[in-house]
Amino acid sequence: MSSVSLKVSGMSCASCVGRVEKTLRKQPGVLSAEVNLALETARVGLADGADTAPLLAALAKAGYPATLDRPAAPETATPWDHSGWAVLAGVLLSLPLVAPMLLGHGAMLPGLWQLMLAAPVQFVLGARFYAGGWRALRDGAGNMDLLVALGTSAAFGLSIFELLQGREHALYFESAAVVITLVMLGKWLEARAKRATGAAIRALARLQPETARVLRDGAEQELPISALRMGDLVRVRPGERLPVDGVVTEGHSAVDESLITGESLPVPKAAGDAVTGGAVNGDGLLTVRCTALGAESRLARIARFVEEAQGAKPPIQRLVDRVSAVFVPAVVGIAAVTLLGWGLARGDWGAAVIHAVAVLVIACPCALGLATPAALMAGMGAAARHGILIKDALALELARSLALIAFDKTGTLTEGRPRLVAYSAPLNLAAALQAGSEHPLARAVRDAAPGVAPALALQSLPGRGMRGDVDGQPHVLGSAAWLVSLGLTLPDDPAAEVQRGQGHSLSWLARLGERPEVLGWLAFGDEIKPAAAEAVSRLQALGLRTVLISGDHRAAAEAVARRLGITEVHAEVLPEDKAGHVMRLKAEGRVGMVGDGLNDAPALAAADVGLAMSTGTEVAMAAAGITLMRGDPRLVADALDISRRTVAKIHQNLFWALAYNVVGIPLAALGGLTPVLAGAAMALSSVSVVSNALLLSRWRPGMMESSRSTTPS
Repeated sequence: MSSVSLKVSGMSCASCVGRVEKTLRKQPGVLSAEVNLALETARVGLADGADTAPLLAALAKAGYPATLDRPAAPETATPWDHSGWAVLAGVLLSLPLVAPMLLGHGAMLPGLWQLMLAAPVQFVLGARFYAGGWRALRDGAGNMDLLVALGTSAAFGLSIFELLQGREHALYFESAAVVITLVMLGKWLEARAKRATGAAIRALARLQPETARVLRDGAEQELPISALRMGDLVRVRPGERLPVDGVVTEGHSAVDESLITGESLPVPKAAGDAVTGGAVNGDGLLTVRCTALGAESRLARIARFVEEAQGAKPPIQRLVDRVSAVFVPAVVGIAAVTLLGWGLARGDWGAAVIHAVAVLVIACPCALGLATPAALMAGMGAAARHGILIKDALALELARSLALIAFDKTGTLTEGRPRLVAYSAPLNLAAALQAGSEHPLARAVRDAAPGVAPALALQSLPGRGMRGDVDGQPHVLGSAAWLVSLGLTLPDDPAAEVQRGQGHSLSWLARLGERPEVLGWLAFGDEIKPAAAEAVSRLQALGLRTVLISGDHRAAAEAVARRLGITEVHAEVLPEDKAGHVMRLKAEGRVGMVGDGLNDAPALAAADVGLAMSTGTEVAMAAAGITLMRGDPRLVADALDISRRTVAKIHQNLFWALAYNVVGIPLAALGGLTPVLAGAAMALSSVSVVSNALLLSRWRPGMMESSRSTTPS
């Protein structure tokens, strides 16, 4: 299966979303289709070998022209684009028609003049509603365009009839013209607000420089990014943005990564450190070896993750889609009942038409279609700006209802840079066995004994240790449990017990063969992250249980847990068993798992919501629904906070979208709303939904604490 993103035009409401999805799903090779009204995109899952050309043709035939979606580009629209000028024209033509409402009956224009002003609004500016409504009707469906076209045409046609009868006091040209103008104004304001919800993606797109200074053949050349190759050496001057992902080979500086990770302070960089394209170099000259380009760069992947997540549908949206599918037919039915009821009961068919028009105009499913995607775009964009990458709409919805957070220890709550603090084993022998491992403990041993030749026949056993041959003898270095399982007896060493009591991790070195012997131990210390205790405290203040799941021995794991205030510890857990522990915890409520390593990936995938530290492995990040772009465990509570706020905004938006219709449709049917007021209310519903979602853009990490501190006791 492959995935393709399409840019779809012509959609106006939630009913259009349903029609586009239905059209796409009927095409051969289409396995799934999800349409986002706010982004005006469709994400389509295709079977291998399926072509996109039939999809584009089918959408064009249905009245929704589409193209392959391109990477996000900087926003270039001006306040007065094509839609803006159309709105201005509508306002200028409609104002004379509503003058009697503002200045009194004496300002009323002759009927023929009203017709001449209203006709361009109805048939030129309003042509899009006729086109969209006809396409929907042709497919046996309905949408916002159909409601507006039916309603305004009824008012316009009634006015023509009254004008021909010589009853100029009973004309409704202003209702038709003003409704179309108000709907256009609402869509224009809505489009401008939607552009603001996509600001995070456009900000990421702007971070990538277009050129780079490349060292080739001993000379510095300025080349387009597209001309770079893997392994190129790139020179980055002070104050410039890094053009590529890479590793520093020369120089040292402080790099501002705030727009990528949310980290407010510049990060020191020197030879051997990884850097990310788009970050701002500080006051040093850096030479960087390129390790990723184009779509594989970290910046491109982040943008892709955010776009895909913003385009996805959480479960609550699927209920909205089912409501939208029957919404328009139901409204047309209510309008017909209103027309017949007023006409038959009062005999005033002119008033009956106007009341039916008000029903058609106020009942717009546009706000329903925007309620969820607008909030998702704003919330996920705000999170991305502050170092929280939400890659899954389902994870966003589940994160608000977690009951328990399980933490890995090393690299998550601790710095992940253990050092050798004491040992009784032959250090050179241990370093020879660790030469083939990238485990943090192995690096600590190699740092303490550099330059040792590696052992032969090295074999790594994840969660257990290393095996290899030294001087023709098989040796092992690993956990106490592993050595015991090999039939070795560990000596009672008071010094080892002291180290264990201090929370240090112990590895044991032994020789196998004809005369097996335990040769000694190595003790490792790993500093707890400064923010770890606050992170745990914040989660507990939210009412969540906190659990530590670690492969380390129990004494070390419990020592860390005590310092952080975690009361539940699962220690000496093998990597393959972590997922099983998470599954058992899920019986007690929804579980979030926080980790950073390769061995955490199964547990991250098994949890209801996986949260991965981006300072860890790519595999862990791929398995998680949420990635924390810097190694600060406090971001876990912030991720839950923004998810709760975003889902709350979705519920608020859906409430208001439904409230407009629940209150407005009966009011219009009973004659309590004119078509003009109904048009204003309908336009306001869409704008208010998007504007409410935009309030999420004000979110900042730590707002949870500040809001609690300002709440009266």
